[in-house]
Amino acid sequence: MILATLCYVLDKRNNQTLMLHRVKKKNDFHEGKWNGLGGKFDKGESPEECVIREIKEESGLTIKEPSLHGFITFPNFDGKNDWHVFIYTADNYNGKLIDSNEGNLEWIPNEKLLDLNLWDGDKIFLDWIFNKKPSSNTSKFFSAKFNYVKGKFKSYSVNFY
Repeated sequence: MILATLCYVLDKRNNQTLMLHRVKKKNDFHEGKWNGLGGKFDKGESPEECVIREIKEESGLTIKEPSLHGFITFPNFDGKNDWHVFIYTADNYNGKLIDSNEGNLEWIPNEKLLDLNLWDGDKIFLDWIFNKKPSSNTSKFFSAKFNYVKGKFKSYSVNFY
């Protein structure tokens, strides 16, 4: 089991989200995909400590007061491990973008996010985050499970709180 965070850094003034195009790492399971930023917990970290550290390492930005939106389980996602991921947004940040060793960072207009080469499941939960009105439910927190087999999206289940 791997614990991780995933964060979407928001530029609310320009209605954009910082995304990472995964094109730099060798043997990257996410190669060619666009993702938010984040990664695995270090020993002893809380989810908030992890997301703050990961954003700093991957982008050079320092985030403050990240907002937790949900928790997703990805069983056997990479063919080896179950991933358990805390999903955040952050709109309070400072610093300058760096040249990330994970991929190319780019501010994407929010209305174009779903046009990117995203994982199919990301398109589903990004709607929950940005529209905050999942089918007949106006709650803000979700707990979900997204099932993939060999990189292909198969199904999901979700509870809203």
